[in-house]
Amino acid sequence: MTRADPPPVGPGPLDAFQWSDNQDKLGGMNQTHSAVQRDRRTKTSDSPRRHVLDPIDRVSEVLFGLIMVLTFTGSLSVAASGRDDVRAMLVGALGCNLAWGIIDAILYLMGCRAEKWNALVTFRAVRAAGSPADGRRQLAEALPAALAGVLDDDDLEKMRLRLDKVPEPTEPPRLSRDDWRGALGVFLLVVLSTFPVVIPFIVMSDALPALRVSNAIAIVLLAMTGYAFGRITGRRPVWVAVSMVVLGAVLVAMTMALGG
Repeated sequence: MTRADPPPVGPGPLDAFQWSDNQDKLGGMNQTHSAVQRDRRTKTSDSPRRHVLDPIDRVSEVLFGLIMVLTFTGSLSVAASGRDDVRAMLVGALGCNLAWGIIDAILYLMGCRAEKWNALVTFRAVRAAGSPADGRRQLAEALPAALAGVLDDDDLEKMRLRLDKVPEPTEPPRLSRDDWRGALGVFLLVVLSTFPVVIPFIVMSDALPALRVSNAIAIVLLAMTGYAFGRITGRRPVWVAVSMVVLGAVLVAMTMALGG
């Protein structure tokens, strides 16, 4: 989940429509809309193999899973808790993260589908433009502001002309294998982030030391998450790690106070 340097420029904004027979010609307009709709999904790997989930996604899902499980462990009253209470807490924490892992995976697939449809809408809008200037404007509006700012009319015109030569997709947008893999990754990150925090309650019979060990593990995981986020965003990882621990504590306290 790390990215200390600015991300390399990936496939051009004309790489699109991975669901159709024309995917080799169209390339990645879908990635253009990914950048517009969800800038956080910027691909950062130097490897030709594209990561299904980018670093920001992975950090976010782990943080989400940790916050959810901490609301359960933090609500445990160690002074009056017996094994039945600990067992109920474990079942609740695991069940909650399992449910939210499924929900988050479904939302991820919905976002992927929406991006593909948005790419198709932009593709058709550029081709149906009343003039070359209007087509260039449609392209510029679809691009991230940072990228559109460095492209001149000649660059945009080359893209427009290439799109004019691409046949209309014959099939509606479909979820790709990578989309399903990404949804599975989202589910696993949310669910698996539960286990390090609850394991002390499983292997230790005394709730008080188990809670202390669990909290220590949670602090370490939050710090690691913050450190990774700091490297991704180009900020000081140590300071972001400390901030993430504080933010995690505030979010947990707020969630518990609101009855979450």
